[in-house]
Amino acid sequence: MSERRLHPVTPLRRAWAPFAVLVGWAVHDPNGTQQRLSELTTTALLLGCAAVVLGGAAYGFLSWWFTHFAVTDSELRVRTGLIFRRTAHIRLDRLQAVDVTRPLLARVAGVAKLKLDVVGADKKDELAYLGEREAAELRAELLARAAGFAPEEAREVGEAPVRGLLHVQPRMLAVSLMLTGAPWAMLVAAVVVPAFLWFATHNLWTVLATGLPMLGGAFASSGGRFITEYDWTVGESPDGLRIDHGLLDKAHETVPPGRVQTVHVVQPLLWRRRGWVRVELDVAGSANSVLVPVAPRELAEAVIGRVLPGTRVPGADELSRPPTRAAWCVPLWWKGYGLAVTDTVFAARRGRFKRRLSLVPHAKVQSVRLSQGPWQRYQGVADVRVDTGADKTVTARLRPTAEAAALLQSQADRSRTSRREARPDRWMTQ
Repeated sequence: MSERRLHPVTPLRRAWAPFAVLVGWAVHDPNGTQQRLSELTTTALLLGCAAVVLGGAAYGFLSWWFTHFAVTDSELRVRTGLIFRRTAHIRLDRLQAVDVTRPLLARVAGVAKLKLDVVGADKKDELAYLGEREAAELRAELLARAAGFAPEEAREVGEAPVRGLLHVQPRMLAVSLMLTGAPWAMLVAAVVVPAFLWFATHNLWTVLATGLPMLGGAFASSGGRFITEYDWTVGESPDGLRIDHGLLDKAHETVPPGRVQTVHVVQPLLWRRRGWVRVELDVAGSANSVLVPVAPRELAEAVIGRVLPGTRVPGADELSRPPTRAAWCVPLWWKGYGLAVTDTVFAARRGRFKRRLSLVPHAKVQSVRLSQGPWQRYQGVADVRVDTGADKTVTARLRPTAEAAALLQSQADRSRTSRREARPDRWMTQ
């Protein structure tokens, strides 16, 4: 086992810490900061700036120098820390996904960041930064080790082949964002609310403090999403579905096989005429949440079929609506709810204008619950909730009481049977 260091450009990433401390102190007490700066002579100010620059450079270099990583027969070992040493032991058989991301400045420097999804971890571990070639080779080796290859074989396996499934054209992505209501609502609010505050208070700081976050929200839900989801490509490989995307920051992600707990098919109101949908995921222990940002329904369903083999997405005519008396519980919106149970999934829909169809494989259901409030009991309806391994809940709302009670028992039986027959969640086995 030989230990390796990160790329020599890494100290530049870590040298910002002393600067962040000074900026935080200045923001916390701006008046005091301005007063102290005015009391300093030019020589003292220059010496102070030099000390901060040298201190940041020293911190970045030392943190890089004392960081090592090594791949053993059973784990990835990462040692960090200047004063307090920390050693992370990442078991290879617990790896779910290994993603490669290349922020804009990292692409200029020719380096990449390796992010590792580990079962049971609250956040991703990462190695930043590695040379682009080294990152790709290490990713391939880790995935091969996770699949059970011997150490000598893992280095020779290389990157698994990939077959393209879907590519989102930039024009379709841009049009889909324009047809989404959230950016327009945020933009209107960013104009109306600051204008109202200006007439009410005539305070510029109040207007800026309110308007700028709203403008930022409008940009994040439109331009920000376009930059992030640009050139979205989905491909299939033995180690899972691969997703590549990004205009400025390039990301290479993997949807781990067998770890998808729920698939959501989302369709805003203005997308229905074009037949477009968005596909989102709940993955146990992973931050990957988008599978397809926008695509025609037929193509999206084909990709879903690769994530959940043997699954067919129920059509709108296959979903049973709540009974008419449910309107007394949720007026108008009750028509947006629906339910279908197939041989492979529990499918529940919600949303009157923005429809959201959630597909839960029977094998991924952890528990089933029936809930019924006093008014629902009076109207003879109840909710059936299924909990998944991603700490999420999918609810079939406003079902007739007798149907809900029968569904509770039958779903528990289906889930128990499906778990016994499910294939293991392993790499490169599908």
